[in-house]
Amino acid sequence: MKIFGLVGYPLSHSFSPFIFQKIFEREKITGCVYQLFELKELNGIRDFLIQHSEIAGLNITIPYKQQIIDFLDEKDEIAEQTGAVNTVKIFRQGKIIYLKGYNTDVTGFEQSLRDFVPPDISHALILGNGGAAKAVQYVFKKMNINYLIISRKKTENSLRYTDLNKDIFDKYHLIINCTPLGMFPNTDSFPEIPYHFLNKRHFLFDMVYNPEETLFLLKGKKMGCQTMNGMKMLEKQAFESFRIWFGI
Repeated sequence: MKIFGLVGYPLSHSFSPFIFQKIFEREKITGCVYQLFELKELNGIRDFLIQHSEIAGLNITIPYKQQIIDFLDEKDEIAEQTGAVNTVKIFRQGKIIYLKGYNTDVTGFEQSLRDFVPPDISHALILGNGGAAKAVQYVFKKMNINYLIISRKKTENSLRYTDLNKDIFDKYHLIINCTPLGMFPNTDSFPEIPYHFLNKRHFLFDMVYNPEETLFLLKGKKMGCQTMNGMKMLEKQAFESFRIWFGI
């Protein structure tokens, strides 16, 4: 039996086992299961994988997409450029393991975004600056979309939420939530942006997929925005992970 799984903390929100079960059935893959590994820290991850020789591949989620890099032996080019990893392929020779990291969020986000927004979108706001945001930045550079990063603290490369104003919203029509705000079970939270500046020209993309409609999306919809949650991205990045693990 081969085991694949998701590493993160917490994981009560995750639909990944269900998504991968559908992939295994569709691709007629037997002898494989997908499990959740809720780890409070990563320090023992290599020993954990050595002890559990049946684990053949991992997905990585909040809050470890950047931290996992310290435990890898190699990264592919996209993971190197983004500085974030959400997929790990495990190579084994006896008790020796070799871990290679990939970023399939890039594929999942890009494919979902191209289906969602018109090709003339040229300016976007990225809410959050963690591992998920790294994939978004990579895709925006590839698509020549200018972006601003919005986070709780102002830095050289980002603005604070309190810096947002009407002039910014008049120019930046695509808004991506890369934070866990609104994610189950904390469904009453949301990014604190000035929603009253939104209108029907705006497109709101939330990487959160559970619940199906977060307060971020609901507030945008009330202002006439087009909205999309992260389910399609989850499905697309999951299949890309599957391709990497099985060499397809």
